[in-house]
Amino acid sequence: MKSGMNTLSPYQVASIRLISSGVVLLPFALKAFRVIPALKRGPVILSGLLGSFFPAYLFCIAETKIDSALAGILNALTPLFVIITGVAFFQLRINMQQLLGMLIGFIGLCLLVAAGSNISLAYFGYALLVLLATLFYGINVNVVGKYLHGVGSLEIASMAFVFLIIPCMLILYFTGYFSLPLGNSAYIQSTLASSVLGIFGTAVASTLFYMLVKRAGTLFASTVTYGIPFVAIGWGIWHGEQVNLLQVLCLGVILCGVYLVNKK
Repeated sequence: MKSGMNTLSPYQVASIRLISSGVVLLPFALKAFRVIPALKRGPVILSGLLGSFFPAYLFCIAETKIDSALAGILNALTPLFVIITGVAFFQLRINMQQLLGMLIGFIGLCLLVAAGSNISLAYFGYALLVLLATLFYGINVNVVGKYLHGVGSLEIASMAFVFLIIPCMLILYFTGYFSLPLGNSAYIQSTLASSVLGIFGTAVASTLFYMLVKRAGTLFASTVTYGIPFVAIGWGIWHGEQVNLLQVLCLGVILCGVYLVNKK
């Protein structure tokens, strides 16, 4: 994502990412439209919007001001938002242990924000964009778990991402992408980087995630975000971003809370 934003705007990077996902899954879309019942097409499209469309733009905008390591750490709150939105809107039952886990995770988040020496009040707003994206992830997991039983994972992904091609093309047009010197090597590299992110980080990953949600349940599937902060920190260090020990300790506090939420 950072490579793509060397020359392209956040809106263009996110749009190319989603368009690439839709194009890759296009061969499967015709079957999806045939086999998915009409009543379930609405939840499928909603899943695409909440699980991919809005988060893609929110993350790209946020990472113009905050490090990818911090964005990855905040993404670890996804399981907590699965619980919160599940209780609030999907009749999900919660016990005291899970409530304690949510409180510990929230405390860890507050400490994490305070630990960032380079986070100003202005940049704090960009961190909130990541939290909003994570909230959308939590709602999406519950939507898939409750309303899309019996619908194939590949069918869900293909219909959702093909639907997103048109709005993403419009965003590319209105942000002036097609007026750029696209034959320039820098723009070619940025476009390819965004496309690779879309194919592997969105199309393939989303299909596998839908499969996991349907087979293992919403809470267990959301635990895949446990590893994201560690990967993000690793890439952040690789690209020269500063990650201090206190931030890593705060990450541990957050993960302890998430562990309690999901512990049987």
